[in-house]
Amino acid sequence: MRDKRLLTDSAITALAPMIWGSTYLVTTELLPPDRPLLAAVVRALPAGLVLLLFGRVLPRGSWWWRALVLGTLNIGAFFFLLFVSAYHLPGGVAALVGSVQPVVTLVLAALVLGDRIRLPHVLACVAATAGVALLVLKATAQLDLVGVLAALGGAVSMASGIVLTKRWRRPEGVSVLLFTGWQLTAGGLVLLPALFLLEGLPDTITGTNALGFGYLVVLGSLFGYSVWFRGTERVPAIGLSFLGFCSPIVATALGFVFLGQTLSFPQFAGAAILIGAIVLVQLTPAKAPPLPERELQRTTS
Repeated sequence: MRDKRLLTDSAITALAPMIWGSTYLVTTELLPPDRPLLAAVVRALPAGLVLLLFGRVLPRGSWWWRALVLGTLNIGAFFFLLFVSAYHLPGGVAALVGSVQPVVTLVLAALVLGDRIRLPHVLACVAATAGVALLVLKATAQLDLVGVLAALGGAVSMASGIVLTKRWRRPEGVSVLLFTGWQLTAGGLVLLPALFLLEGLPDTITGTNALGFGYLVVLGSLFGYSVWFRGTERVPAIGLSFLGFCSPIVATALGFVFLGQTLSFPQFAGAAILIGAIVLVQLTPAKAPPLPERELQRTTS
């Protein structure tokens, strides 16, 4: 029963990275060019303020700085680095570099949460990286140092956010929506000074730009992060990290549907490998099962 519930929670949580898989398409086709800070702030802050308005509860005690840390790692820094990588790298290269995230999560979860590093997890990390390479990387892809560093930084930021979110847990009496609002607001506020100092606002916002921003706010943040933070309480850290591989699968599918990109046999093979790695990790427990009562008494006597 517990395994079935975990698989259900994993499937629900996977909706978030599937939606986020459209970020590259929306960024390149709908948003103003070369505006990563603007894209990050607009995606985070309005959604966070809406959730705070409905929740009407601010953090208390240590949760002031915890919300700031989580908002920076999960939202602010991650959004900024994500958009920088999207502007500097082809989506496939950015996704490939970002595929180191499960490895970082695996190590951090072992150190901070006491999760076990199991052989299936290690094999899944290797297989997933190969799957991403087959799925999205082309021989003509160009590397850009800024984009590569941004993609690596985004992977580390998200992995750290996942582990710390599970470590600190949502405070009692605070809903998932309000918890999401704290982090979205904190992440947006962290980026706001940088937006005005380094980038500024564009002279005009077109209807196409507004449509892209609206999509990212409503689906990418309000819905996506509410589902994701619900999942942080129910899915193991390494399982959460692997669900992120739904993004490059969706990104590739959207490129095929909307941009006329072709799909080769290696890409189909890469998608199959990724799906297999995702399922394998969801079926492999991250913690040892509790000892039966008699065995527990024997080990403590």
